[in-house]
Amino acid sequence: MTDLILHHYPPSPVSEKIRATLGVKGLAWHSVEQNRLPDRPELFAMTGGYRRIPVLQSGADIYCDTQLIFRELEVRAPQPSLFPPEHAGLGFALSRWIDGELFELCVRVAFAPVADQLPAALIADRTRLYFGPDGDMAREAADLPHTLSQLRTQLGWLEQRLVAGGSDFLLGPKVGHADLLAWYCYWFVRGRYGDSDAFLAPFPALAAWAGRMEAFGHGDSADMTPADALAVAKGAEPESACDVDSTDPLGLEAGAEVSVIPMSKNDVEKPVRGVLRGLSAERVSVAREDQACGEVMVHFPRVGYRVSAA
Repeated sequence: MTDLILHHYPPSPVSEKIRATLGVKGLAWHSVEQNRLPDRPELFAMTGGYRRIPVLQSGADIYCDTQLIFRELEVRAPQPSLFPPEHAGLGFALSRWIDGELFELCVRVAFAPVADQLPAALIADRTRLYFGPDGDMAREAADLPHTLSQLRTQLGWLEQRLVAGGSDFLLGPKVGHADLLAWYCYWFVRGRYGDSDAFLAPFPALAAWAGRMEAFGHGDSADMTPADALAVAKGAEPESACDVDSTDPLGLEAGAEVSVIPMSKNDVEKPVRGVLRGLSAERVSVAREDQACGEVMVHFPRVGYRVSAA
């Protein structure tokens, strides 16, 4: 039996980079399929309302955001490593581009041309989530030629890297963090943009690389219900070791009531409130309790999240 539980849904591109990581590392895991829209009562009981997908669970420890999930999987399964010493820090620096501008271009390309064919509630939610309260998917559809031109240039950078590097993967002969980041964007466009064959045709090195990425699969998964995952949390206690860095610029102390919220331009994110148990340059951990799941420890990355005294 594995103690890894991934809360996700199959069409989720952001979840795909973690599913692919589980494949690269050859891990077994439990798959909990969540709703595409943020109606996830069992998960929200554990996370305190955090709405982003995926979420990794191990017993009563809950890991939010793929930044942190990558790190946790590396700790649990160090080989094959996603972070060889010669590339230390580079993948996370690249993620600020790939998870930001590049992915937003992919969202526009995937959703805007077919927005009128998808459920109105889904389009309304994703428009507000990715483009803010003034977002307009019809405007994005009209601007698609510009978006495609921007995306084509940036995919070209990845193509150039593969050609110039002469290796199977972006940063050398072995798959790594950078490949998993680029993979989910390519996977999303290839699977969701109606004219993806023609659009991606100028990138043969990327196509060959994508075949290698796809061959890793998703590891060995077994289905689990949201209710069963909730029961796992309730029957466990948080196990992660936590310390509060006394030199952290925020000056917070262990035991303080805090809130944690993603930094974004939308207005749909809700703060998660709890008791501060861990604070480092890379992670913030808060303890919280809910009748449905008992005490859990919810972990977030520092970059892209605001931590405040509640």
